[in-house]
Amino acid sequence: MLLALFFSLSSAQAVEPDEMLTDPALEARARAVTRELRCVVCQNQSVDDSDAPLARDIRILVRERIEHGDSDAAARAFVVARYGNYVLLRPPLEGDTLVLWFGPALFLAGGLALAWFYIARLNRSGAAPAALSAAEENAVRRRLDEDTGTR
Repeated sequence: MLLALFFSLSSAQAVEPDEMLTDPALEARARAVTRELRCVVCQNQSVDDSDAPLARDIRILVRERIEHGDSDAAARAFVVARYGNYVLLRPPLEGDTLVLWFGPALFLAGGLALAWFYIARLNRSGAAPAALSAAEENAVRRRLDEDTGTR
């Protein structure tokens, strides 16, 4: 319980008080924009949640753009122009982002295909073992009887 509280508060601490805008409406807009941007250092956090110095710079940049009258889309586009579509947590479906969208599914499909071919090959080449000859069967029975102490 205490650990969950710590983690919930730690992400809220990423935006520092000196970064925040005095106008609550503008601050809310800036927070909405920075929640959609990926921290290029952390790569798995939004700029809003990251403590990285570069994330702080991007948060300040977005706030400056919004404070000077840019729309949310214009502020987001400004950051994308600098860092590319990779900075978006939900990149658009375009030619350069197809790998981001379909790469995991292709890797999974490829792995399943390899597993299927491997198992199919084992089934084809794994012919049933030859039956024991009568002499071999008798030798196995004698050995089992010796091990168990019965005859």
